[in-house]
Amino acid sequence: MTYLTGAIPAEHASGHILVLPLTRSGEPVSVVELASAWFSDVAWLREASRVTGARPMTGARFRGMTQTETVVPGLMRLGESHLAHGPFPIGAAHLQELGVAAEKADAYSLARTDGLRDVRGPAPASYDDRDGIARTFPQALPQGEELRMIQWAVAAARKTAGAVVADGRSPLVPDQAASVNLSLYSAHALTIVDVLPMLRALIATADVTVDQPTADGSPHYQLVGSTAYDGSIVVEVERVDRVPRALGSLDWRAYGPFAYRMNWVPADPYELEMEQPSGLHAIARARMRASIARLAVALQSRIAGVLVDDGGFLAAPDEMEARTDPSGAGGSRAWV
Repeated sequence: MTYLTGAIPAEHASGHILVLPLTRSGEPVSVVELASAWFSDVAWLREASRVTGARPMTGARFRGMTQTETVVPGLMRLGESHLAHGPFPIGAAHLQELGVAAEKADAYSLARTDGLRDVRGPAPASYDDRDGIARTFPQALPQGEELRMIQWAVAAARKTAGAVVADGRSPLVPDQAASVNLSLYSAHALTIVDVLPMLRALIATADVTVDQPTADGSPHYQLVGSTAYDGSIVVEVERVDRVPRALGSLDWRAYGPFAYRMNWVPADPYELEMEQPSGLHAIARARMRASIARLAVALQSRIAGVLVDDGGFLAAPDEMEARTDPSGAGGSRAWV
């Protein structure tokens, strides 16, 4: 089956197509911001442009219709050996065909700078992974820069509830709910006495498992809240020497060297690596996703800082609000 026929120019249709739905407010997602969270050498070689303003559409069959936006695709450097061409506007019909719940999206074609095909490795030994990459490339796995580019594209699609069409023909629609873990980077260090009550507000039996301050007095501790059905929330607090690349776009005063990592460990950790985990895993994941988001928001409201999700991207306030919405989380507390 051929996807996005007519939406992507023929010369770009065989690349890996990243589909990014517009935001709730109808604004395009910043592909540069997403790419800069993973790659160090991201830049527009020819910047895309959007011309707004209603004007009549030509041709008898378009009589009476107006076009409100014209998009001139650009060319962006993506890593050492790849480029992104786009955006190409995608409408509801194509998105529905892909299984993406959106009315409009931007698509980018990802390909090598020299126009050649990447050299791929052997067939995968296993065809089950969270991103579905092994399933999508059953004959030969991408490697090196191409693999990293595809992994980034899948992470970006998960972040935005979008999709990737590998080689222009194999769709990957990652589950946005699979992104659970969060990290807060702040200039302020909280003690166990400060953080443990916050975790116990979600899981009453939470306790300290590691308390090993560093030689300079910086905190280094781990808290674990375990449940009978939903697994555990693990909170690790320490001073770090490196922060995620995504923070590089911010003023350093917005964050700091203290990392508060909040991770979910399910009852069966192996299911974290499955593209289609069990229903029980998905139910537990929804509850723990909401719980971790609430903990992260509580910490941020107390010590400021910047939240980063498990895809390495900045977590915006509206995203955190969506994560903490009980209507989509199967309840407001974990099962203990």
